[in-house]
Amino acid sequence: MEGLISAQLNPIRTHSTQESSVFFPTFSLRIKTIGFGNKLEAMRNLKSDTSINASVQPLEASKEGQFNKALPSKEVLEVWRDADAVCFDVDSTVCLDEGIDELAEFCGAGKAVAEWTARAMSGSIPFEDALAARLSLFNPSIAQVQDFLEKRPPRISPGIDELVKKMKARNTDVYLISGGFRQMINPVASILGIPVDHIFANQLLFGSAGEFLGFDTDEPTSRSGGKAIAVQQIRKANGYKLLVMIGDGATDLEARKPGGADLFVCYAGVQLREAVAAKADWLVFNFKDLVDSLE
Repeated sequence: MEGLISAQLNPIRTHSTQESSVFFPTFSLRIKTIGFGNKLEAMRNLKSDTSINASVQPLEASKEGQFNKALPSKEVLEVWRDADAVCFDVDSTVCLDEGIDELAEFCGAGKAVAEWTARAMSGSIPFEDALAARLSLFNPSIAQVQDFLEKRPPRISPGIDELVKKMKARNTDVYLISGGFRQMINPVASILGIPVDHIFANQLLFGSAGEFLGFDTDEPTSRSGGKAIAVQQIRKANGYKLLVMIGDGATDLEARKPGGADLFVCYAGVQLREAVAAKADWLVFNFKDLVDSLE
């Protein structure tokens, strides 16, 4: 473990379309960061690293030669350096974990939910179907979610804090776009200094007794193609000239559409999804590469 970050979070109240939903109080979280080695070493060690979800096939050394996106073209670097907005996926990108998998494991349904997550991230099943199916396997109460957040704070990917600071210094706006839940993403945004109105994510809904009701289906990220819609909304509302999407999954790749992201960077420092990496504009295994390329 390279470092430990502590922060007191302010209470954040997010919008919900149901009046019966319940929101969380302030939490004091301790966020841990874990370091990885260099690119090739990280690739070779993916099978044994405990932060990697077993539900996704890791990259084997024999497959390294398949990917020629690790060295960005001049055009890709120009877009990256000139971007006035960058949108990040959260699970397995900004954070080392898949949040819903971790919550499910905490509630006793880890294996079954992780299998659904792998299918959803590969793009083999509509995201909204996978999300509903995963939640139905354990129906988390508000008390369980609170207990989970207190006992298992999110683990921030190494280098992301430096990258966000670098982009802010360059007056580049930063957004978090996730198929995960605001209850679990708000603390991460607070640690990184990302404003709440720059978060596009799903919302768990609870009844007056704290019982699980479902999730807000009005959020664009609650369905397939939702990240592309979110990126298009961000771009249109702010008039950004160049926008970059960074993530690891098929739902992140979808944001690379007309009116959406100009550049898709596949971050494989936690998970390498080969079909996604093959279609990326740039494949990176370490956020430091993105930081250094801004020098």
